[in-house]
Amino acid sequence: MDFGFSEQQRDVQNLARDILGEQVSPEKLAQYDGYQAPRFDRQLWSQLAEAGLLGVAIDEQYGGMGFGFFEAGLIAEEVGRNIAPLPYISHCISAALPIQQFASDEQKTRLLPGSVTGELLLTAALMEANNEDPTQPLLCRAQVAGQGVQLSGEKLCVPFAEQADHILLAAAGDTGPVVVLLQPGLAGLSIEAMQVSTYEPQYRLTLNEVSVAAENIVATGDKAAALLKQLSETTTAALCAHQLGAADKAMRMTASYTAERHQFGVPIATFQAVGHRAANCFIDVECLRLNCYQAISRLDDGVESAVEVQIAKIWAGDVGHRVSYAAQHLHGGTGIDRDYPLWRYCTWLRHNEMMLGGSARNLASLGQKIAAGEAFCA
Repeated sequence: MDFGFSEQQRDVQNLARDILGEQVSPEKLAQYDGYQAPRFDRQLWSQLAEAGLLGVAIDEQYGGMGFGFFEAGLIAEEVGRNIAPLPYISHCISAALPIQQFASDEQKTRLLPGSVTGELLLTAALMEANNEDPTQPLLCRAQVAGQGVQLSGEKLCVPFAEQADHILLAAAGDTGPVVVLLQPGLAGLSIEAMQVSTYEPQYRLTLNEVSVAAENIVATGDKAAALLKQLSETTTAALCAHQLGAADKAMRMTASYTAERHQFGVPIATFQAVGHRAANCFIDVECLRLNCYQAISRLDDGVESAVEVQIAKIWAGDVGHRVSYAAQHLHGGTGIDRDYPLWRYCTWLRHNEMMLGGSARNLASLGQKIAAGEAFCA
């Protein structure tokens, strides 16, 4: 049995790698440091759209390539490898894919073609204060108001909310969750910038009786619960892929540095302690790769993937943590020098580690599932 990538998967991965590798550089990334400018390269975003990569998992009838989630995950990995200043996960994974699977035909026709061409920017509000579980909105409430709903509450760390044309948002309703599309500028909606270590544009949304018309309600009840489950798993898996790309690049950056840095007349890579530390990083990254690909392949096949996604997220958190520390340690003082690009990878590795729940929380949850016979049982 061949477990390798298909030709189309290789083509998508290589295309993304070529474009991002050519267009993203430490010099370009430096212009966003310290919030000097919004961390969004619109020119590069347009190039990905022209190459068809924004619609890789969108059906051909809406202008996409018609491939699957695995191909989308490979692009997320390349975005992480270059820590590209793009809203790829929030736009393509967290918003466009749930719209394609759960929205009405009218909503799909209205939103998906523009999302593929880059004319529309989508994002999703996933987190609340002290609540990192997108499937269980607690602090944002929805009440029926005529044919639509009225929303009140708060969402945190919403990527690119101010730049987006539509924000996918979930609220708790009287009969279950409600998922809607918000437009910045609605009466009662306040968008406040937050500052995060990666300099990605993230925002606090405060909703005070925000009215949403019926045509912008995506799902309610059981359908909304299914949407949120899919959104949570695909976003988490995409974060793992992003983490894989970033960790792999940090590891290879470290291997290159230790091969060139001389001490006592020889490369420090020849020191046994250095070699062991670097080898552990390689093993870690390859284990993350296997678990990440397992999760995204199961999601691509449409089979139950909750356990595999959770395992991948645990590995993503732990590997990112260990690789970041080892890379900085083996670089010595250079590792924390902001004129050297490693520090940006370390901040993203930490961000991905904690986003949508750290390893400790996920490990405890996985342990409860195993104890209850809900995982790894025939």
